[in-house]
Order: sequence, then structure tokens, then C-alpha cells
Amino acid sequence: MKATFIASGAAAIGLASAASADITISLNNQTFAGFQFQQFVDYTQFNVVGTLTGASINVTLNNSVSFTYANDLTVYVDVEPLSSGGRLQIGGFSSLSAAQRLTWPNGGDSAPGTTSIGSVSLTTPLSFTGNKAVDGAIWIGNGYGASGTSGTWTGTVTLIGVDIVPIPAPGAIALLGVAGLVGRRRRGA
Repeated sequence: MKATFIASGAAAIGLASAASADITISLNNQTFAGFQFQQFVDYTQFNVVGTLTGASINVTLNNSVSFTYANDLTVYVDVEPLSSGGRLQIGGFSSLSAAQRLTWPNGGDSAPGTTSIGSVSLTTPLSFTGNKAVDGAIWIGNGYGASGTSGTWTGTVTLIGVDIVPIPAPGAIALLGVAGLVGRRRRGA
């Protein structure tokens, strides 16, 4: 059974990557309807690499419609097109039938001002090689799929052990190849 997801292009999600190979997703009054997810990496310009070993959350639920809880904010890893049965789900009341499913340690309330703060460790770490077609894309959204639900969050989610790296422009790759050939020729002369 396929779940229906809506990818929002208008969301204002900030992203920071630290030298320690962790990715932090910043949310500022971000609203997601039930089962609405968004990729937070522009995979036309960046790849995700490393081994995802865990995640931490530090968010406040600013607004809730129809009982969306603070811990319904969900990180989901799946290949495109987005559907149920992905590689990983962290958070969310509704199961997306991921191979690995974890819940945030707290935040089970829909009252505005409820926080979800804590960390989880993956049972089986996920490898990211920079190949989205194989690794899957990382999505963030509302993992409570009841009709008419939505939640608004402010805070951060940190993905531990992975990093975002730019995809070199095709011209830069060609230039590196030419430089390598010139370097080989000089050494052989």
C-alpha cells in the first residue's frame, strides 16, 4: 500500500553542515500537514555522504491541528518517488512501514509549547554514498497522517554521521581531467 505524500516547495527550512559530519536542519515556524514531507537537500547541487548513526531533536510545537504532537515531526529516508516502505522513519505516530522505525524520546502532546528534545541511535546505521537513487533521499515532515492534521515547529533536528558535499560542476570535472593528463604527460617526458 502506498501512502500519499505532499512535498512542499515553499517551506523555509534552513540547513547547516558542521565539520564533524553532522547535518543540522533548522525549522522556523515551519508547518507541515499530515504526511506532508519535504526534501531539505537540493540533490541537483549536493550529495549526502557518510554513515547515519543517530539523530537528535530539539523542537517546540508552536501550533497543532487535530492532535498533531511535538514528536510527530519525522525524518524519513526513502528513494523517489516518496512512498511507504522506506529505509528509515524517526518520529511520527503513523507507521510508514520503513525497514527501521524509531520514536523520539518525548514530546507526546499536542499543546502549543510542547517540546521534543532528545536523541536516538539507529539499530542499523545507514550508509550514504552520494548516490540518491540507491541511498534514498532524506525527507522531513509530519508523520501523523490522519486527515486534516497539521503541526508547526521551531527548532532543530541533527543527523549524526552524515555530511552534505557539493556536486562538482561538469566543467570543473573536465578541467581536473585535463590537468591530470597534462601532469601525466610531463612526468612521462
